[in-house]
Amino acid sequence: MWRSLLPLGYSRSSGGYRRFAWSKADLACRAWFTAQAADRGLTVRTDRNGNQWAWWGEQLPGKALAIGSHLDSVPDGGAFDGPLGVISSFAAVDVLREQGWAPARPIAIANFADEEGARFGVACAGSRLLTGQLDPERARALTDADGVRLGDAMEAAGHDPDALGPDDALLDRIGQYVELHIEQGRGLVELERAVGVATSIWPHGRWRFDFGGEANHAGTTRLEDRRDPMLSYAFTVLAARKKAAAHGALATFGRIHVEPNGTNAIPSKVSAWLDGRAPSEAALASLLAELEQAARERAERDGASLSVVNESLTPIVEFDHALRDRLAKTLEDAPVLPTGAGHDAGILAARIPTAMLFVRNPSGVSHSPAEQAELADCEVGVHALAAAVRELAGGGL
Repeated sequence: MWRSLLPLGYSRSSGGYRRFAWSKADLACRAWFTAQAADRGLTVRTDRNGNQWAWWGEQLPGKALAIGSHLDSVPDGGAFDGPLGVISSFAAVDVLREQGWAPARPIAIANFADEEGARFGVACAGSRLLTGQLDPERARALTDADGVRLGDAMEAAGHDPDALGPDDALLDRIGQYVELHIEQGRGLVELERAVGVATSIWPHGRWRFDFGGEANHAGTTRLEDRRDPMLSYAFTVLAARKKAAAHGALATFGRIHVEPNGTNAIPSKVSAWLDGRAPSEAALASLLAELEQAARERAERDGASLSVVNESLTPIVEFDHALRDRLAKTLEDAPVLPTGAGHDAGILAARIPTAMLFVRNPSGVSHSPAEQAELADCEVGVHALAAAVRELAGGGL
């Protein structure tokens, strides 16, 4: 499975992946998912929001146990983030079948659409739409860097954007969701364990800071005559780091758009996207309030303007305690640990019991071509997921 998936969306120049939602690479990944399901005799269905589901025992009684993750990527992301969970899910089905085991209730392997939000700006768009946490009209109007609307991109890929919206009927069919993912940190390395169970996800969100100024000639405009929004932005980047440290939080400006984007031109506008995460919702709110105030004061000094728009916000997620404890016990008292990374499991937690399994990441690096997991640890992860499926789907709810 790895050999067949690795070439899709691979960038030779960066060594990473560019599998953006509803792009050619993403469609190739979705076709790969369908083919893997067909090879196993699983029934594939695509829900109204573009999420793919491969069903094993679809007609069995009881609510389904869902497993899986996503196949899209951040710009030049690593090979394991998302795909490890999908591949491990298919592999877990293989392991269970080889053992002669069959589920007592349906099993569904999920490939959630647009988990990373790399193209249209809203993370976990597929699961947010599914659960009613993203307005369909807003979703259809989201645009990428080239001005392409999400609705148009979906339509070009053969999916009806008018169908977007909450799918209570589908959610009512699912009893639990367990997502396996590479750990995006070094917790398991320090614990010297190959697999762990997640406890919670930090509250996190994305904010767009638009700094407005006045375009002018870089070689003839005196410093005292400039209204340079780049100065306001640069100050805000440094302020974000300082205030995040004070709150025990994380703040990252990782994306920027400059107009007119000329080497010899003072910018007229700088748009920058902030990723903010914190141990508590109060800490995150304080971080953003203090940062916005500091940015506005600096913009006023620079003769610039500032608008701040919250594009997404996810409160703290506590995974289902009973499910978490059951999995930890099943996996021989696997360690439990929190994460600052968002996942579809965190979105679904608002509607159904969810849990996550983490596989050790030797370097702790993620969202980078350097992301890595050892084959032996991946195999431990597959067998851990298979054990979880056996434990949870061996009888009715």
